[in-house]
Amino acid sequence: MSEEVDAASRRPATIGDVARLAGVATSTVSRALSMPGRVSEATRQRVVAAAAELSYVPSSHARSLVSGATRTVALLVPDIANPFYFGLIRGAQRQLRAAGYAQLLVDTEESGEIEAETIDLMRKSADGVILAASRLDERQLAALAQRQPIVTVNRDVPGVPSVILDTPDGARQALLHLRSLGHRRIAYVAGPADSWSNARRWQALQEAAPGLGVELQHSGPWMPHAEAGATAADAVVGTATACIVFNDVIAFGMLRRLRERGVRVPDDLSIVGCDDVFGADFCDPPLTTIAAPIEEAGRVAVTMLLDTIAGTGSGRTRAVLPTYLRARRSSGPATDAQPAPVSQSAPSGSGS
Repeated sequence: MSEEVDAASRRPATIGDVARLAGVATSTVSRALSMPGRVSEATRQRVVAAAAELSYVPSSHARSLVSGATRTVALLVPDIANPFYFGLIRGAQRQLRAAGYAQLLVDTEESGEIEAETIDLMRKSADGVILAASRLDERQLAALAQRQPIVTVNRDVPGVPSVILDTPDGARQALLHLRSLGHRRIAYVAGPADSWSNARRWQALQEAAPGLGVELQHSGPWMPHAEAGATAADAVVGTATACIVFNDVIAFGMLRRLRERGVRVPDDLSIVGCDDVFGADFCDPPLTTIAAPIEEAGRVAVTMLLDTIAGTGSGRTRAVLPTYLRARRSSGPATDAQPAPVSQSAPSGSGS
C-alpha cells in the first residue's frame, strides 16, 4: 500500500488525499467525479482508481463549494396548513428525490414580503425555487427570475416558467352545474384580494353568467381559512340559493356554520368548493368541488425547474393542467323555500 494510502487510512479520506494520490489538482478531482466529460478519460480513470483505493466519499458540502450547486430546491407555499398544498409538496418531493435533490419547504404566511426575503436568502442555499400561489406582483417576480431559477404554480408572469391549474374552467363547470339544478341567484365566495387565481375565477364567472341567465353575486374577499368560512356563510344566507367557494377550506367552515344555524345543505343552500382536498368527501354533506391534479402540478413544476437549472429545457415555459367538477351531495336542486336574511350587516371580509 502506498504511503499516501497508509496515511489516509487513519482518518476519512479527503479530496486532497485523492488529488495527491492521483497526481492532479483538487479541482480536477472534482470535475472527474462530478462532470467526467470535462476531463480526459485517462485522468478520469486515474482519479476514480485513487478514490476507490482511499474509499473516498465526496460530501455534498464539498461538491457545492466547487460547483456552486446545492442539490436543494426550495418550495414556498402561502400556508403549510392548507391541505391544498399537501399534494403539491408530495408531488414535488417525489420528483426531486428521483433526481437526487432535497426539498426545502417554507411557509410564507400569505405574505409577499416574506416570499421576497426568503427567495433572497435562498440564492446561495438552493439551486432554484418553486413558488406556489405567489403574492408578489409581476414586476417583482420577473426581477427575481433574472437572478435565480424560479417556477411559479398558479401564477402566470411573462418570462417566468409556470404551471397553471385551469380553475377558471372548473368555475364555469360549477356555474353550469348549479344552473342545471335550477339555481339563478349564485354567489361567488372569494379568496384573498391579492390572489391571482381568485381574480381569474371571478372573471370567468362574470363572463359566463349572463349567457346562463344567472344573477351573480360577489362575497368577500376572505382569507382562505375555515374560520373565514363562518362569517362568509352568514354573509350569503338569504341572498343566494347556491355558492361557488374559492377553496374547500372556506367551504368546510361554511358547512359547519350553516349546520349550527339550521340551514340545510343543499336543501336551503348549495355549496361548491374548489381543489378537492383531503376531507372533501368526508364532510357532512360530502362537498361538491372542482378537482385539480395538484400532485401532478408539483411534479411538472420540478421538471421545468430542473430543466432550467441544467440549461437543457425543451423551451416549455408554461403548462396548463385541466380541472373538472366532482359532484357530491352538497349541491342539489334549487327550492322556493329560502331562509330569511340575517338581521345584521354583512362583514366585508379580509384579504391577505
